[in-house]
Amino acid sequence: MPCAGFPLSVALTRDISPASGRENRRRTCCGRATMPRDEPPPKKLKDANTLGGRVRRYASTTANLGGFAAKTAVNRMLGREMDKRASAKELTAALGGLKGPVMKVAQLLATVPDLLPPEFAEELATLQSRAPPMGWPFVRRRMAAELGADWLSKFKSFDQEASAAASLGQVHKGVTKQGQSVACKLQYPDMQSAVAADLAQLDLVFAIFRRAERAIDASEMKDEIGARLREELDYALEAKHIALYRAMLADQTAIAVPDVVSALSTERLLTMGWLEGKPLLAFKKDSLERRNAIARAMFTAWWLPFVRYGAIHGDPHLGNYTVRADLGINLLDYGCIRTFSPRFVGGVVGLYQALRTGDRAGQVAAYETWGFSKLTDELIDTLNIWARFIYAPLLDDRVRTIADGVSPASYGRKEAFEVHQRLKKLGPVKPPREFVFMDRAAIGLGAVFLHLGAELNFYELFNDALGDFSEAALAKRQAATFKKAGVPLPSD
Repeated sequence: MPCAGFPLSVALTRDISPASGRENRRRTCCGRATMPRDEPPPKKLKDANTLGGRVRRYASTTANLGGFAAKTAVNRMLGREMDKRASAKELTAALGGLKGPVMKVAQLLATVPDLLPPEFAEELATLQSRAPPMGWPFVRRRMAAELGADWLSKFKSFDQEASAAASLGQVHKGVTKQGQSVACKLQYPDMQSAVAADLAQLDLVFAIFRRAERAIDASEMKDEIGARLREELDYALEAKHIALYRAMLADQTAIAVPDVVSALSTERLLTMGWLEGKPLLAFKKDSLERRNAIARAMFTAWWLPFVRYGAIHGDPHLGNYTVRADLGINLLDYGCIRTFSPRFVGGVVGLYQALRTGDRAGQVAAYETWGFSKLTDELIDTLNIWARFIYAPLLDDRVRTIADGVSPASYGRKEAFEVHQRLKKLGPVKPPREFVFMDRAAIGLGAVFLHLGAELNFYELFNDALGDFSEAALAKRQAATFKKAGVPLPSD
């Protein structure tokens, strides 16, 4: 029976016993290996944001992006019109040869509705989200550097093969001496330098997009992406986010949040309890009742923390969720948690209520709350296209799909394109930075519902989560819960 606490388990590993030192190859259900032989400890790994590290990373990214940027600059100097489709393919090819943060940024850009011209969004979306894992020598060095030369003695078993690998790190399954199954999330080396260098290159990428179209002023979005990417390297903060989610969802039995094993966690190693489950897509052919149960839990896991505490699970990747045998869900990754001020959340709720009642003044007030300025009637109508799309299932008091007749890959594309075309005439418009992950996560959640083919009364679910909403009550609840978890309060 496959084990899916994290995706992509492996079946063939080495079984190495610390007691005997003997090595045997065998098959296991999860790529589970007993302890490898101990070795002399490596030198302490240093992952600071260093000039040398940044220079090396600049060199690798510039080599890939430099030719594309030069061609773009020449075309601009000669006054040539950009072929957006061809340029998008060239940029995707350039980024496709890179690993690490810049790849993650590219994938993120493709999932933020209306941030990029459609041609660029479609091409960047084709980039693969999985990165090949680093090998066992790296894992040994990293584990010894983080937990000491005797790290092997802290585990009964430890998988040599990664259970999951992404842009910034990879996950290995282990069993502690106390018998707890755990997920060990290891950060790749030199990630701080890589992030600093790749964010500098992001200026170049956005300059290319500005050459393509001027509908969106993405300066706030660039800052937001940088802030979230830096946070994703902060495993101490991620541990606090896990504590926050355990508190916010404590009474939701259909949603599981891992515990943090502090004794086996450091700045670059986060050890969490292993949550057993199967991938979401494994349930696509189950009965509607079962698929609806999963979708209901997903809805609660996203909307309830937002409207009651001002927090969202901001990464919509399907690999970040698994389904338990009882159809409850596991939330697996907390590197991309976005928190919001009560004022911002109040604007989201206020716009929902204004759209439901047709209150034009309320709609204007909500957009102004978020920082939109120069709100002409035409601009409000344009912003409402996107708002009505996001809120549509929440405004419709009936059982329905999240979007009838739309594929997961196409969800939001039509509306984003229409908004983009209108903003070309009205822009540039500067969306508030909070919308980067708010919109991205909302689209990702909607795509999950489409994958499952769920049919629910989203209006009832949203209003149940909303309850007797007030900004004052949210602020009080947020302050107490964030303080207990050690999470900084969001700025207003």
